[in-house]
Amino acid sequence: MSPDDSRSLLPVEALEQLKNVVGHKGFISNEADLAPYLLDWRGQFRGISPLALRPDTTQQIADIVCICNEYNIKIVPQGGNTGMNGAATPDDSGSSIIVSTARLNKIRHLDPLNYTIAVEAGCVLQNIQKEAAQIDRLFPLSLGAEGSCQIGGNLATNAGGVNVLRYGNMRDLVLGLETVLPNGEIWSGLKGLRKDNTGYDLKHLFIGSEGTLGIITAATLKLFPKPKHFDTCFAAVVGLQEIIELLDRARHRSGDGVSSFELITRPPLELAFQHGKNLADPLAEPSELYALIEFSSSAEVNEEIMEGFLESALTDGLVSDAVIAKSETQRQALWRLREFLPEAEKIEGASVKHDISVPVSSIPEFVETAILAVNQYLPGIRPIYFGHVGDGNLHFNFAKPKTMKDKSFFLHKDKINEIVLDIVASLGGSLSAEHGIGQLKRDSFLHYTPSIDLYLMRQLKNTLDPNKIMNPGKLL
Repeated sequence: MSPDDSRSLLPVEALEQLKNVVGHKGFISNEADLAPYLLDWRGQFRGISPLALRPDTTQQIADIVCICNEYNIKIVPQGGNTGMNGAATPDDSGSSIIVSTARLNKIRHLDPLNYTIAVEAGCVLQNIQKEAAQIDRLFPLSLGAEGSCQIGGNLATNAGGVNVLRYGNMRDLVLGLETVLPNGEIWSGLKGLRKDNTGYDLKHLFIGSEGTLGIITAATLKLFPKPKHFDTCFAAVVGLQEIIELLDRARHRSGDGVSSFELITRPPLELAFQHGKNLADPLAEPSELYALIEFSSSAEVNEEIMEGFLESALTDGLVSDAVIAKSETQRQALWRLREFLPEAEKIEGASVKHDISVPVSSIPEFVETAILAVNQYLPGIRPIYFGHVGDGNLHFNFAKPKTMKDKSFFLHKDKINEIVLDIVASLGGSLSAEHGIGQLKRDSFLHYTPSIDLYLMRQLKNTLDPNKIMNPGKLL
């Protein structure tokens, strides 16, 4: 018995069985080595667990779940641990183990003609993108953490990213799943079919479930023709209503070839310049609002489409200035600005964050109403917002007043959340567009979700996981 085991709340014989399943290279019980598995990416949640398991096959995960089900040991599935809401972090009871999918990282099958790729849950998103590119295909999910996040976590949270406008969320990019159920059975639904009308579409139970209904171990994903041409611009937009009109024009002028349409405001951009390296302001004069817009196509595109789109926007007063990337280097420089915004905000310090969505047409009303209401409640608070305006998703955050201490600021967190989320609800929006619920948003989720929805979710949870071993304390 190790010292770690002797302090554990869990049965020693069960811990030994779990270690035997994965072998000596497949578990971590040393306190120092466990530390990264117990802390979420944003540093908001720190849990306790005596053991992190790193299986490398689906069968090993099934064996682990069987043992945990027998001994009523709670399981916290964990991918790249890049989540925003603490969904992959254990609680502080010490009564759960962590199951990491990091070693379950094989590409199982590539089918260029069917435009599919079958991958295991531990595959890093960027590696899947590269595998697809090698066969002249595109896997379009793209987000800031793509160099470290794993596809299993993307599935479990129904990740979004910058290309949702054209390709959809993670849910829209999946044809089949393989999942280990809470009783240890393996459900294999790795079909590569785009049409299959045989009963309930069971994969959608697990996508977005944050590991509360089972552990996703593999997926068959959709691929698309690899874009051959990008037109990317960075434009200063004169107002929020003009942003929405600009999006509508972009979709029409490009033949609905808009792959990304990102709203960036000046405050987070200033933080990026302050905290980042080798980041340059694309335009000569500062503006309050910007749009980062990208058209893409698998065929060669007439570059005059983007130029004509911007010329008309300038003439009609929607845009005051703009720059078009003339090379891949310039394009990447524009995207680095956007991708660094969350990191810059994290470096800046205490803030209250919201990952909300509203109908695209309601974005101006939401922003103006919410900023006014929060400023009336706490004068001096700093709105820091940006996001995927093309699909109605804003990362709508507030940094503390410059003279306020972090501890004092967080006393206002619940009231700020209430103000913002009440406005979101009044506009028919969502309190979580792409980051999931986890621990951070659980109370808000339970408050704003209709009772019939919660009833149906609990029925599903009770049916699939009657012993409540899967990811306790998350969602419900």
